[in-house]
Amino acid sequence: MITVSNTTPIISLSSIGKIELLKEIFQEIIIPEAVYNEIKAKQSYGFSEVDLEFISVQSVKNRKKPNSSLYALDIGEIETILLSQELNADNTLIDEKIGYNAAKKSGLNAIRTLSILLKAKELKIVSEVKPLITEMISKGRWYSNNVYIQFLKKADEL
Repeated sequence: MITVSNTTPIISLSSIGKIELLKEIFQEIIIPEAVYNEIKAKQSYGFSEVDLEFISVQSVKNRKKPNSSLYALDIGEIETILLSQELNADNTLIDEKIGYNAAKKSGLNAIRTLSILLKAKELKIVSEVKPLITEMISKGRWYSNNVYIQFLKKADEL
């Protein structure tokens, strides 16, 4: 299974000490150079975790101009989508709405961090997700109240 990740899922899961969920669910994670550089630019959540053995860095080979639907994205999101396409990835981990929508529009199986938490609960890797999302929020991750409530309803925790 090929899984390519953008920055936010790695930072979010690292902030709550749950980066291993990526290994348990996807086995290996591939990140483009731009994502690695974004995470390493500041010694914060994900800084050390991005060097774990199950995370590898790959260069985007096709440096042609991305299609116009990718112009509004940052370089990490662009490289995540391009690398996912090049590798014919099974999963693309990407959170930001515009990046997520661009990945979906590109035909990729885009997955957000909250879906990773739900999958971890489904696989019985974690018993509850409410404490995890609450901790992510306390560490600086923002979700609207509506997203928070809908997520907890979906997880049968509200």
